Amino acid sequence: MVASGLPVPNANRHAGEIATMALDMLSSVRTFRIRHRPEEQLQMRIGMHSGSVCTGVVGLKMPRYCLFGDTVNYASRMESSGLALRIHVSPEAKLFLDKLTGYTLELRGEVHMKGKGTVTTYFLLGKKGFNKPLPDLARAAPLSEHECK
Repeated sequence: MVASGLPVPNANRHAGEIATMALDMLSSVRTFRIRHRPEEQLQMRIGMHSGSVCTGVVGLKMPRYCLFGDTVNYASRMESSGLALRIHVSPEAKLFLDKLTGYTLELRGEVHMKGKGTVTTYFLLGKKGFNKPLPDLARAAPLSEHECK
């Protein structure tokens, strides 16, 4: 889990920073080798959402900076309902990326999410000026019967 715009707000740039980081991560997956399965491609899923959160430092012996709130749960559900080697984007995050311009998104369609109902979601495909190679989706894990419906 990563966040942008915390603890210092950065206006609408948070969505662009997260989107670019996600593209960088997918690009890095291409050359990452799983030591005990070197012939297999790492099947990373990324979920992206934008919204408000509560934050705080939790713990005395090992303090941690923690995020709380519906936005955290929503982002987690975007990841878990996404597909391998894809960046699954919520409609709220898409609005920010559209304002920033230069990001290429594809309609994924409607996805049912616990606590949210049916949500129209998108896949982030790229960014203008982002020239790093992305993974070949043909190497992605095949869709399960549930994901095909």
